Amino acid sequence: MSKTIDCFFIGHNEMSFDEYEKSVRDMGVESAAYRDLDKNFIRYHGNPYHLSEIFNAVRRDGGEEGSFKPLTLGDTFSLAVAYLGTYLHRRNLTFDYVNTFRDEKERLAEKLAEGNIVTVAIITTLYVSVFPILEIVEFIKKHNNTARIIIGGPFVSNQVRGLGPMELDYLFTSVGADFYVNSSQGEAALVKIINAVKSSRSPDGIPNIYYKTNGGFRRTPVSREDNRLTENMVDWDLFAPRVGGHVSVRTSISCPFSCTFCGFPQHAGQYQTAGVEEIRGELDLVDKIPSVGSVQFIDDTFNVPVKRFKEILRMIVTGGYKFQWHSHFRCQFADRETVKLMKESGCEGVFLGIESGSDRILKIMNKAASVDKYLGGIALLKEYGIPTYGSFIVGFPGETDETVEETVSFIKKSGIDFYRAQLWYCDPMTPIWRERGKYRIEGSHFEWTHATFDSKRASDVTDEIFLSVHDPIWIPQYNFEYDGYFHLLHRGLEPDRAKNFIKAFNNGIREKLTGPPRKDVSRGVIEELETALGKINGTKKETPKDYDAKDYDADFDFI
Repeated sequence: MSKTIDCFFIGHNEMSFDEYEKSVRDMGVESAAYRDLDKNFIRYHGNPYHLSEIFNAVRRDGGEEGSFKPLTLGDTFSLAVAYLGTYLHRRNLTFDYVNTFRDEKERLAEKLAEGNIVTVAIITTLYVSVFPILEIVEFIKKHNNTARIIIGGPFVSNQVRGLGPMELDYLFTSVGADFYVNSSQGEAALVKIINAVKSSRSPDGIPNIYYKTNGGFRRTPVSREDNRLTENMVDWDLFAPRVGGHVSVRTSISCPFSCTFCGFPQHAGQYQTAGVEEIRGELDLVDKIPSVGSVQFIDDTFNVPVKRFKEILRMIVTGGYKFQWHSHFRCQFADRETVKLMKESGCEGVFLGIESGSDRILKIMNKAASVDKYLGGIALLKEYGIPTYGSFIVGFPGETDETVEETVSFIKKSGIDFYRAQLWYCDPMTPIWRERGKYRIEGSHFEWTHATFDSKRASDVTDEIFLSVHDPIWIPQYNFEYDGYFHLLHRGLEPDRAKNFIKAFNNGIREKLTGPPRKDVSRGVIEELETALGKINGTKKETPKDYDAKDYDADFDFI
């Protein structure tokens, strides 16, 4: 009999994009949700492909089948698996895992069939839909009928906040798990559930959970967990043999800011940071893993407090680590010493949550920033050759054609290398919802109106920005985002080739949005993609024309 596994973690399930695209299309091709998704894929061989899938398909069709590892979200090792596995290990509980469900189904089936697993925990960090979870639960029950299934993370917390008791009970019953953890942390509840299952005790005294009973699900009292990050840094030695080229590291919990479009601080709880020495200890372990070439610091606000950030940078410099790193960065707090240290420490790029190029909208967002401060920080990053990606929101309460024009002007003139503008997502769990009367907000999620804009107009404007602004380069969001660029670089693409590949993909989207309906992207776009990946050797192909405002009929009064 194999050794008992107290908890088996299942990492991300990268849902079939074809199925996901169909599910969003069912909302209507003119829905704001579909129009947002539409700028994330092209059609190839009759099917929708997002950017990572096109990278894989072009290489596969070029004869590289079996000679390369497909580009997927699984390239980055699951931090949730690493953190929770470490947490259990330090409490004398055993664990095993698959980093990604879809890529490791065979191994998972074998492990489940051994019959020595007490509980299975499903990671939900990246899920916005229940369908990937349903697929995992069905798979578990097909191969194992004794392990108790536990689901927690952001998905559960969001459902608890957004659904009524009857709807929630129906959802939990439909999903089919035994326990649901409702906590911004949840690791202490996980340990208590495992121990209760092992000893056949009632879970009734465990806070923050819903557990299965004969009459549905019973809810236990809510009690905020207070797990100190400093005491729970990841022990990467536990995972080193199965870690690839990319890992995520967390040095703080929550966020010290209170942006009105973001509900993260309210959900994550009090802001706390790990000490520099604890961070050094974790990075020493990461650097020992031969395969790791890139670290993503996932802190919502990595460079605040500024003094602590500089101490971390100096520590990385003196550590002489082999990896490069990227992170979120609030560029309004940039100064020359900071940016110089970033460059010296191996920073390969930063994500800038700019959100708007209008001081008026930034004030409504409570961004604690100004356009001038942003521009000054970007100029410093550009001076030291650190690539920048700017994220922007279109249609936030208070938005007008004038503020959109300010944002478009900012995108064009700021000097950032990459950008994405996205429709405002009206989340009732964010602070701005408390002011819905003031801004006359009606509706929610992707379908909304307020005093000065609505989601249809915002969708139109976002399309217009995408179609007209080519420099900086638009980065598709779905399964790629800004860290996808670094994954391309670590796959061996030179920066110019990686940029040209993304540009070619964007040209395929523009072709789809502006031309007549067609089953597939044009051969010209495919040749652009192949050329960027070096698939056309020694033959110069005519690059299809780029697209600009003259190529389609649209209203550009705001630009």
